[in-house]
Amino acid sequence: MNIAIPKIWSIVIIVVATYLIILGIFFFLQSSFVYFPFRDVIAEPKHIGLSFENIVFNASDGIRLSGWYIPCRKSKSESKGVLLFCHGNAGNISHRLDSIQTFNHLGLDVLIFDYRGYGNSQGKPSEKGTYRDAQAAWEYLTKNRNIPEDRIILFGRSLGGSIATWLASKYNPKALIVESCFTSVKDLGSQLYPFLPVRLLSKFDYNTKEYLKSAKCPVLIIHSKDDDIIPFSHGKKLFAAANEPKDFLEISGSHNEGFIISADKYEKKIDSFINEYIK
Repeated sequence: MNIAIPKIWSIVIIVVATYLIILGIFFFLQSSFVYFPFRDVIAEPKHIGLSFENIVFNASDGIRLSGWYIPCRKSKSESKGVLLFCHGNAGNISHRLDSIQTFNHLGLDVLIFDYRGYGNSQGKPSEKGTYRDAQAAWEYLTKNRNIPEDRIILFGRSLGGSIATWLASKYNPKALIVESCFTSVKDLGSQLYPFLPVRLLSKFDYNTKEYLKSAKCPVLIIHSKDDDIIPFSHGKKLFAAANEPKDFLEISGSHNEGFIISADKYEKKIDSFINEYIK
């Protein structure tokens, strides 16, 4: 027994030290678990046959942001509205051409922008920064292009769903579409890393569920039961938290491919949702 005790304590010390190191890594490097920005813009809408404008505008703290404005193929009088696209946490706007084409086909003008630190946008991503960036995109539409609020549809996928919902809680868009999103970063992190005290350590919130409670516009929640990153339960909880009128679309496929695999169902539902609320 006298020999075994020191060995046990050595193991305990090693385990505790290792765990503390893991906690330290998580705490100080957690931004790298949330944001995966790509700087290189690898393609443009012209590569899928769409005309577009390169746009530049500033966030409230002076950070210069870049994006594209893609007008609907139809005449302006036939456009159903403008979709403000908040993309996910990885890549940049050049990785969203499939979605841009879909929304253009549905008769929508599209404004898609890169958060700070992504693509050609200046700065470094942060939660507060992404909110400022989305707000700047909204103001670009409403002030620079004089587009009425009731012509703007907010769309967000994954992390962008939380950012778009935050925006909907502050302004009065015509509608909000939230795809493959989480209830909050802390909720998701606690599920992904159950061995870590995520709620205590997380510097990020992105509380989509709470933002939804303040959004007064029609809401469409889209989620896949096959989502391999954000569990389907998050989509259902978001739907429960949203105010009426609201609708839910269940799709198939992984987190990054659901909208492609379920393309027919996906497009038909979004089209009917838009047609119901965009007059």
